[in-house]
Amino acid sequence: MVDLTGRDFLKLLDYTPEEILYLLHLAERLKKEKKAGSKDGKPLHQGNFTGKNIALIFEKNSTRTRCSFEVAASDLGMGSTYLGPTGSQIGTKESIADTARVLSRMYDGIEYRGFGQDLVETLAKYSDVPVWNGLTNEFHPTQMLADMLTIMEHFHLSDLKGVRLTYMGDARYNMGNSYMVACAKLGMHYTACAPKEYQPAKELVDTCDRICGETGGSITLTDSVEEGCKDADVICTDVWVSMGEPDAVWKERIDALLPYQVNEKAFSYAKKDAVFLHCLPSFHNLDTKIGESIYEKFGLKEMEVTDEVFESSRSLVFDEAENRMHTIKAVVYATLGGK
Repeated sequence: MVDLTGRDFLKLLDYTPEEILYLLHLAERLKKEKKAGSKDGKPLHQGNFTGKNIALIFEKNSTRTRCSFEVAASDLGMGSTYLGPTGSQIGTKESIADTARVLSRMYDGIEYRGFGQDLVETLAKYSDVPVWNGLTNEFHPTQMLADMLTIMEHFHLSDLKGVRLTYMGDARYNMGNSYMVACAKLGMHYTACAPKEYQPAKELVDTCDRICGETGGSITLTDSVEEGCKDADVICTDVWVSMGEPDAVWKERIDALLPYQVNEKAFSYAKKDAVFLHCLPSFHNLDTKIGESIYEKFGLKEMEVTDEVFESSRSLVFDEAENRMHTIKAVVYATLGGK
């Protein structure tokens, strides 16, 4: 019996394959319950959480992560307080350690979305309640649960052993790192398809290789799109540049990564039933201010993925987005001792 009561959720490296699968199956159950709704017409409260409250720290703005935590908290019958980038003293007048000791006196759990992994680790070190990583520069574990659940649902799987997943683009940061860890933990075959200078850090690759030795997974690094996408079940990507970075960085990334755009040619190497994932937001058209800016400055109407792929039947991005909420709910439920 898996018991995660009181545990932090900072990165998937901290969790066993059995614990990760437990969270995925719990999310499946909670999702079914939510879809079924309350039979007596009362608010749907899943679990024994009435009277509990969670704090949501966002040093970076968010759509899916914020909404997922707030809806999950409501469904579980608990309250939530949003602390946005300018809504608290964190990092300006008050340290992360002091913030942790204050908030854990008032709340039953704390979510953090921000910058370095060291910050969320420090928050957890000084907190007396579970801390959940909503995204750092290095890892995005709640996104991984959503993506793994989406793959399981689509292919009707009870586990993910043997699934071949290819990540295209810049594989050095949170999404590439997190996919590699998730695949290693779950016995999947992970390929980072990127230029050599955009591949993940050797230390993390070596760690994941050791995990694969226990789970039957594998790690492949390649700069060949044909090799990287060959026989893939899943092809995924993320935006190439973070907002606020200078134009020179945008140009450098676009020049390096344009051959790794997810398009129909990339999918021609994959399995016929292969699917596409993206954590969103995505620059696949000109319907946003950023999309317009990219076109004006660099002449690109589509960046990391073509609109043809994004809008195709193989694209599961909106199932994936919904599953952020169900999997985050599972993390909160399990770590706060849900029954």
